[in-house]
Amino acid sequence: MTWTTDQKTRIGTGSLLMGACLFLAPATQAHEEGAHCDAVSESVSDAGFADEVTVTCANGHAIIASDTYPDHTLMTGIVGTNEQIPVPADYAAPIPLQPTLGSDPLTRDSSLGVAVNGVPIFDYTGGGEMSEADLYHHQTQHDTLLTQQLDVCGGHAGRGDDYHYHVKPTCMIEQMANAGDDAIIGWAFDGFPIYGDKNPDGTTIAEGVLDVCNGQPDETFGYRYHTSSEAPYIVQCLMGEVADIRDLPRVPPLSPDVGRPPNGGVENLVFTEDEAGNRSMDYTYQGAAYYMRYSPTDTPGCYAFETKTVTNNGVVSTGEYCR
Repeated sequence: MTWTTDQKTRIGTGSLLMGACLFLAPATQAHEEGAHCDAVSESVSDAGFADEVTVTCANGHAIIASDTYPDHTLMTGIVGTNEQIPVPADYAAPIPLQPTLGSDPLTRDSSLGVAVNGVPIFDYTGGGEMSEADLYHHQTQHDTLLTQQLDVCGGHAGRGDDYHYHVKPTCMIEQMANAGDDAIIGWAFDGFPIYGDKNPDGTTIAEGVLDVCNGQPDETFGYRYHTSSEAPYIVQCLMGEVADIRDLPRVPPLSPDVGRPPNGGVENLVFTEDEAGNRSMDYTYQGAAYYMRYSPTDTPGCYAFETKTVTNNGVVSTGEYCR
């Protein structure tokens, strides 16, 4: 499937917008490191997540550190599950303090940024890294929203058994103490901020304004990204320069591998967690009940599992899984 006429119009203006953004690049660089550090730190604290997320600035970057595990509903509502589960993970997201716009969009088969609650933000697809050509066509077969891979909050656990967002993080936004059009909801790994569906002043973003990465010029930062109700839903690529894109953080998966996608999806998937940290993901597949239950052990980064999965043909298995 190719983009709609409106989407093509938006993409078609991307080159013009990139030119406009490049013109604004000196203003971006003029946003001094100290001011940018303050902006990143304040975006976390103003949203009310400073108790769970830390921001430290050094060596030209603001490091947003978290365990990637948000305090909102997780996994519930997923149909196209991969039978992988969300497990807290140490995560340190580097945000450049002097962002500079580049000339070509950058893609990655992992996170492109981080939300202010410390949860990684991916592009909307689940099919690996997109080529530059892929950016200009709606990847319907890999669209995690259309294929029902996302929970009611816009996220899921991926191959790294880490929770992350692929579309607008609705539940996080509902939790934000400063929720509103002018609130920064995250930061891309090129150093530019991410906002919601509207301009920070509350005005509607006109059709064709957002470029191929879902961004536009910004008076303060030089450039900014947005979420949107239609694909690509959120940051699709990075328009700024990133010197070390292949070295950006990834979450290592549990070992051994836990699951794989059941054909056709599952029903009634619900994820629960009690105060002791015991977690359970329960669902049905072709009329039979399955589950994945796990609890932290005394070994850091390790969890005791009991599973009955489609992957394992319904056989109950137990064991310790570690990062």
